[in-house]
Amino acid sequence: MAKEFIVAIELGSSKITGIAGKKNPDGSIMVLAVAKEDSTSCIRKGVVYNIDKTVQCLTNIVKKLETILKTKIAHVYVGVGGQSIRSIRNVIVKELPEETIVTQDVINELMDANRNMKYPEQEILDAVTQEYKVDNQFQIDPVGIPCTRLEGNFLNILWRNTFYRNLNDCFTKAGIAIAEMYLAPLALADSILSETEKRSGCLLVDLGAETTTVSIYYKNILRHLSVIPLGSNNITKDIASQQIEEQDAEKMKLKYGSAYTDNNDIDNTLTYPIDQERHLDCRKFVEIVEARVSEIIENVWFQVPNDFTDKLMGGIILTGGGSNMKNIEQAFRNHTHIQKIRIAHFVSQVINSNNPDINAKDGTMNTVLGLLAKGDMNCAGEEITNDLFGQSGGKTVTTADLHKNPRSLNETSGRGVVQTEAEKQMAEEEARKKKEEEEEKARREAEQKAKEEEERKKEKSFWHKTFKGLKDFGKKMIQEEE
Repeated sequence: MAKEFIVAIELGSSKITGIAGKKNPDGSIMVLAVAKEDSTSCIRKGVVYNIDKTVQCLTNIVKKLETILKTKIAHVYVGVGGQSIRSIRNVIVKELPEETIVTQDVINELMDANRNMKYPEQEILDAVTQEYKVDNQFQIDPVGIPCTRLEGNFLNILWRNTFYRNLNDCFTKAGIAIAEMYLAPLALADSILSETEKRSGCLLVDLGAETTTVSIYYKNILRHLSVIPLGSNNITKDIASQQIEEQDAEKMKLKYGSAYTDNNDIDNTLTYPIDQERHLDCRKFVEIVEARVSEIIENVWFQVPNDFTDKLMGGIILTGGGSNMKNIEQAFRNHTHIQKIRIAHFVSQVINSNNPDINAKDGTMNTVLGLLAKGDMNCAGEEITNDLFGQSGGKTVTTADLHKNPRSLNETSGRGVVQTEAEKQMAEEEARKKKEEEEEKARREAEQKAKEEEERKKEKSFWHKTFKGLKDFGKKMIQEEE
């Protein structure tokens, strides 16, 4: 019986994680294999900066998973995240003839016009529809409503072109086909936020190693997305600035670190050991940690648009490795004055696994599990045999094979789906052909129209009338002679 499983890969600042799992009929997920590679030498703040080393890490991840699964991996699901991802609002207006009924084609024209927007050195990864303004009324679905002016409000999620190309290059060079590329923050949100939180308004904060991702939801729609280039590693580096080895600083942070400590609870006589000869005063340590935590929280709150500061009835949801720091909820309450704060230690799906990293439920695996939950295509290839010559005879799968018919932008917009470079090229080629066909059709119609106009002018010309008059006179004379 052929194997069936889904494979997801997350490219994080501290590690690249690959996971394989199988979805059960009851909706639960059985994790079959997990593989990790250190990424500190090739990924910085969530983006690829060393392509060759990233390719090697990806190749190692796939090989480790294939060894455990005893099956080739045909393609994988990938999460896109990291520095420079940001959202920007955009408005597209279309004037319509009087009392025109809005159709899906009109909506598609607005969406296409929005996706065709150009931003300097930026790539539109996804476009989320916020709402439509039909004349003076706001609507979520305006199809079927008559109006003379239609306004589309969109949230475009952007990423630097170089980051986008580098990521695609890594998978191409590694020979790994991408089944689907997702915006990691959106996949994460779908796995840890409740419908109530999304509907009533909430702030999702993913506290990573080198970046902190901020997402805002209201009325079940993503309203804002940004990535701050600050994370828990910055706390470690601040501690290390006290002439402490970074590894020791990390251990001290995990053992003694607290996001908030009441002044009365600080013991001025207490010291923390650095090595056999040196110690760090407790108060100094607290000041270092709290200063950086405060900076991160202030930057998070600064990202919240003024329109939504009073609409977060669902509160703040914290996740990621940084959410494990002691008193992190109190620190956020002190800065934001929002009392309703929840730490999402794990995803909402039922996950069955014997892997200690997953069962730790500390928020560090939430994103890759969210990507795994998004998958719906079988990623299993051929079974690995003991054939010494490795003659499997199988065909290498590419992204182009998975999506032979280019999907329209409207099909993927607002769902967190990011088109791969191969898909974009196919879609652009399809759009180019369509444009050429339309231009050719318009040219033929223009030529036909010009020809008909020429005929009409000819009929009305002086010589045409004279010739016709002589012809008619000749006919009359012949008739009279007869």
